[in-house]
Amino acid sequence: MSPNESFDDPSCLSPQSPGSTSPARRHNKEKEIKETKTTINGVTFPLPMTMPEQELLKPSEWSYCDYFWADRKDPQGGACIPGFEVLLQKQLKGKQMQKEMAEFIRERIKIEEEYAKNLSKLSQSPLAAQEEGTLGDAWAQLKKSLADEAEVHLKFSSKLQCEVEKPLLTFRGDNFKKDMKKYDHHIADLRKQLLTRYAAVEKARKALADRQKDLEVKTQQLEIKLSNKTEEDIKKARRKSTQAGDDLMRCVDLYNQNQSKWFEEMVTTSLELERLEVERVEMIQQHLRQYTTLRHETDMFNQSTLEPVDQLLQSVDPAKDRELWVQEHKTGEFRPVDLDI
Repeated sequence: MSPNESFDDPSCLSPQSPGSTSPARRHNKEKEIKETKTTINGVTFPLPMTMPEQELLKPSEWSYCDYFWADRKDPQGGACIPGFEVLLQKQLKGKQMQKEMAEFIRERIKIEEEYAKNLSKLSQSPLAAQEEGTLGDAWAQLKKSLADEAEVHLKFSSKLQCEVEKPLLTFRGDNFKKDMKKYDHHIADLRKQLLTRYAAVEKARKALADRQKDLEVKTQQLEIKLSNKTEEDIKKARRKSTQAGDDLMRCVDLYNQNQSKWFEEMVTTSLELERLEVERVEMIQQHLRQYTTLRHETDMFNQSTLEPVDQLLQSVDPAKDRELWVQEHKTGEFRPVDLDI
């Protein structure tokens, strides 16, 4: 994909182009330049059909600095949105997504805390507390396992808060939005300067055209002797035309300097935004992986709380229970016998 592909939106196009930087060039040369370049909101681009595809600044990857030079049409029908503004919006959206992820984890913590509270409460229930024997032991251990499991979930919620929620909330604090505004204002100021320089170029171009036309008319009038204009008048008109050409060259030079500065700042800042986005994604990845690790640990701990229950359930023996119950509750071992006559 080439950055030039985004230049085709007619609503963002301006019909003007910088044209020739030399006053000696004629209309046909200016027409040639106009056919190979176009100026869009003060920024001059080559027309895709007049030159080979531009070499990407970072050809080995899809880098911000190669794909956000053109403006984007506002879907709401307003003014065009600069490509750099699109990058800034992504940064701010990323910050909002990070905040919402933290809110999600907070809700998960609340669920864990409520679950632990209910488990602990249930573990203290007197229901079936009078069951006896090996089955009674297994039942008591099952109830105790709820208390152990409640503790596991409390620890899980505590670790979630410290190791997942808090980092998501504190990563890039309030200063982040201020930094983004600084980037925005800096690039926007350079863009405004570029528009001003381009307006000066267009004004100088019109002045040159007017001077050249005036010189041509006076020259023709002198040649056909329709005027009393002297050679001195012609020289004066020629000097003004030359001066207008010099002014145009100066304006174009200032414009190109401004565009070069904007270009450099766009590349530098875009790469910084790219770095920040990579940093944000890797940070979230790290802490969401921590979430899954803690969750696996919770499952393992919960499993360990059930292991004694499993062992005791395997040991449940109705015959043994009967023996134990009889030994504790027997009222006499002697069987009745017949009465003698």
